[in-house]
Amino acid sequence: MSELNNIAIKILEKGKGILAADESTGTMTKRLEDVNVTSTPENRLLFRETLFSSSSMTECIGGVILYDETIKQKSSKKNMIPELISKMGSYPGIKVDTGAKVLSGSPDEKITEGLDGLRERLKEYYQLGAKFTKWRGVYNISKNFPSKLSVHANANALARYSALVQECNMVPIVEPEVLMDGDHSADECYQKTSEVIKKCFEELILHKVDLKGIILKPNMILAGNKSNDKVSSEEVAKLTLKCLKNSVPSEVPGIAFLSGGQSEIEATENLNLINKYNNTNFIMSYSYGRALQQSALKFWSKDIQNIEGTQKVFNHRAKMNTLAAQGKWSKDLEI
Repeated sequence: MSELNNIAIKILEKGKGILAADESTGTMTKRLEDVNVTSTPENRLLFRETLFSSSSMTECIGGVILYDETIKQKSSKKNMIPELISKMGSYPGIKVDTGAKVLSGSPDEKITEGLDGLRERLKEYYQLGAKFTKWRGVYNISKNFPSKLSVHANANALARYSALVQECNMVPIVEPEVLMDGDHSADECYQKTSEVIKKCFEELILHKVDLKGIILKPNMILAGNKSNDKVSSEEVAKLTLKCLKNSVPSEVPGIAFLSGGQSEIEATENLNLINKYNNTNFIMSYSYGRALQQSALKFWSKDIQNIEGTQKVFNHRAKMNTLAAQGKWSKDLEI
């Protein structure tokens, strides 16, 4: 077993998942302002450190994706944030793309940037303690989108990124996200997501990326948020499994779903059913941001010094998702 394969499996084994705490300063500012907390480096760190030092980090969270600001910060006990995460028994990771920009040739679509100077940045992050990385490609979905140009350009960027990450002895999370925005049906989402994922793996293989040393972070197969197509959780689970079974090479050790705008309960329920019906060899877990943090953030905002209470809320959500990653969750546990 290679070192990268070993890390990928350890991040996701036994129902563990990934906490996506890699919101940019702009996004985090918006989240804090939404709950009437001033966004300062100290407050951003206080909320994140509250989560990173909670008991569920040891029991439920196998990896934490950090943002550039956070990986360089020190905790209240004066140790570096990656050190705190490692001491809790989790792996520190880092978002390395520099965001989605307008795609030349298709101005209604996006291409993710950040390849310039990436090799040097990766070396620095590795020295800071990162064991894995994340890069997100985003795809609009409609009758005409994603275009062939968008599918190809983002797959190529994800593959070039992954090759550089593995060269630096870290596990790349490959995140091609077909967005939930729109009025598309679940069937349309299935078709477009299948096309996107297949192209990503074509490019990953072309760039000689070791598929045993990556984690795939896809969207679930959902109808658009403006769609009249009402899809049951059972249907979401079955379509998602069908898509991944037909699109992902068997060497990939694990799949960690993004929540993509689902509510906390929806994201947990859908993950649970995916695992109940999972007849593949893939580990199927979670890499959630808002769907892990939102309740904790709301609670924390009422009194930002109530660390214990905030951790209790976060621990509950993490525990629910870890049960779901094993197909053992049920709604009555949410009371």
